[in-house]
Amino acid sequence: MELYLISILLASIFIIPFALKTFSPYVWMDFLYFGDLLRILVTYGARRRRRPLFFVLDRFLEQTVACPDKLFIAFGDERHTYADADRKSNKIARALQSQAGYTSGDTVALFMGNEPTFVFTWLALAKLGSPVALLNYNIRTKSLLHCFNCCKAKVLVAASDLKEAVEDVLPSLIEQGVVVLLMTKHCDTSGIQSFLDKVEEAPDSPLPRSLRSHLSFKSPAVYIYTSGTTGLPKAALVNQNRLLTALAILSSNGVTSKDVMYTNLPLYHTAGFFVGFIGPIETGSTIVLKRKFSASQFWDDCRKYNVTVVQYIGEVMRYLCCTPKRDNDKDHKVRLAIGNGIRAEVWKEFLNRFGNVQIREFYASTEGNIGFLNYPGKMGAVGRVHFLHQEANVYGVQVPGHEGRVGMAAVSLKEDGEFDGSKVYKHVVSYLPSYARPRFIRIQSAVEVTGTFKQMKVKLVAQGFDPGQVQDPLYFLDDCVKSYIPVTAQLYSSILSGSIKL
Repeated sequence: MELYLISILLASIFIIPFALKTFSPYVWMDFLYFGDLLRILVTYGARRRRRPLFFVLDRFLEQTVACPDKLFIAFGDERHTYADADRKSNKIARALQSQAGYTSGDTVALFMGNEPTFVFTWLALAKLGSPVALLNYNIRTKSLLHCFNCCKAKVLVAASDLKEAVEDVLPSLIEQGVVVLLMTKHCDTSGIQSFLDKVEEAPDSPLPRSLRSHLSFKSPAVYIYTSGTTGLPKAALVNQNRLLTALAILSSNGVTSKDVMYTNLPLYHTAGFFVGFIGPIETGSTIVLKRKFSASQFWDDCRKYNVTVVQYIGEVMRYLCCTPKRDNDKDHKVRLAIGNGIRAEVWKEFLNRFGNVQIREFYASTEGNIGFLNYPGKMGAVGRVHFLHQEANVYGVQVPGHEGRVGMAAVSLKEDGEFDGSKVYKHVVSYLPSYARPRFIRIQSAVEVTGTFKQMKVKLVAQGFDPGQVQDPLYFLDDCVKSYIPVTAQLYSSILSGSIKL
């Protein structure tokens, strides 16, 4: 009997792992990943027991004590340690404290590109207990004023190179009594105050915690705006608790203090701010900050700064794969890429060309309450079949005399591809109901995207299908000839007059 039980036990030892590998190949990865999550939860629990109201800033201050001389930010030839960032943010905070029209806790709008001062200013405002509205530095006039008004900010802090953009909306800001500060030593524009000179003169002494004693986990931390592809940008409010969870983004993916993070996505965007800035604070990593994404400079930067972790969104990986091939494509230290929006075919091409880089694809939204992470690294693991056609930008255009909007699609063709109106018509009719078929198709050399690689729609909607305004080829769905036919001036006039029914 004992021999029988021992035989069963030994057989189980060999059979169970084999069965798990065959029928549930990712179970061990599941256990390991959940172990990491459990470790993070225990760490967070210990922090809250030590300090019930523990925020992102508190983690940064812990790092300045634990590793003050550790490199925090590399920006071009500039180098800033954790202690440097602490002192410089103290100076900005002290300068703001003495600024008339500002009170600790007031909402402040930050209008600045990717540069160390952006980071220092955010840290300063966190020390003062002020929520920060992260304004997209590409927006102007109406959109800029709209974003500023959304958050009801009392102060605007802007980079010196954005002076003209600020001047465009200055009359409205002055009318609202907004304090406008420009990061420069001298400004001769009435209504705009220089701020850099005051920062340099301010002391770098630490600020008391009492300045942010009014904060709770539900208090606003940052306002992050949508890209404004379908209208004016909309503000998403991120509270202190939600921002705190961003600390775990990198640590839950195996990033440590030895890693170097390459941040080239806009800091005003969730991806750049959460992953590229907040994440490294938890791990004590170094941030290599880049003004903007450049496919041609990407790998050169990675080699120069010994980057080990990169991030991506949208089409970034495809852009990298489209660069001319080099003999040193695999000569780098990048071991991890974390982001969202990579296609399975691009994923495969990226690994084949640039080497064994671990891809951590995730899905989350700024205001969502759940996220998904493809930690096993299975290509295309979304449970659905991918489409094979090129990306299309679908929107509605107005036609005089018709209610609502008529469907239109802007597409780009494959290299050396030709548009066949008859085949496209047949495909559209076969797969789409009549109300879902685009009546117009616009052929673009490339689908236009924003600074965060989201499709642009507002300009396309405004241009409509007028061949006098649109230089790209335009086509109209003609049921009589069962094809998409070119939109000529005569056809355009016939549609407007109503002689051609839609």
